[in-house]
Amino acid sequence: MTPIHKLLIGTALTTLTAAAFAQTPAPDAGSMNSRPPSGAPDMSHQTPDVAGLRDEPPAPQRLTATRPNDPLVQKRDEDTRANAQYRQDKKSAKSAYKRQVKSAKTQRKSDRQAANDQMKEEMHGVPAQGQAGTQRP
Repeated sequence: MTPIHKLLIGTALTTLTAAAFAQTPAPDAGSMNSRPPSGAPDMSHQTPDVAGLRDEPPAPQRLTATRPNDPLVQKRDEDTRANAQYRQDKKSAKSAYKRQVKSAKTQRKSDRQAANDQMKEEMHGVPAQGQAGTQRP
């Protein structure tokens, strides 16, 4: 075997061993002694019952990080906010445009219907007037 092969195999084995130990939890000597016997129920995780009410777990606290001083991070955050604002503005403009187009279509339809009704009224009125009038010889 060449020295490079030995080096590669050794590195691979070291990496695999380190990964295996990193995934298994180390046994805690203190936790082994504090466990109740296997037949007894574990009461450590139960909350006390006072007048039929159980204590609620505390609400999770939100962690807020301070603003980083890195200008690239600040630019990224500002770009993210600007992009979100742009998308919101675009969405509202699109919905306003759709409302305007819908309104225009409705108006056009009603105008066409009114014109059609007027034309039909005039056409029905003309023959009736012609028949009621004097006849030609």
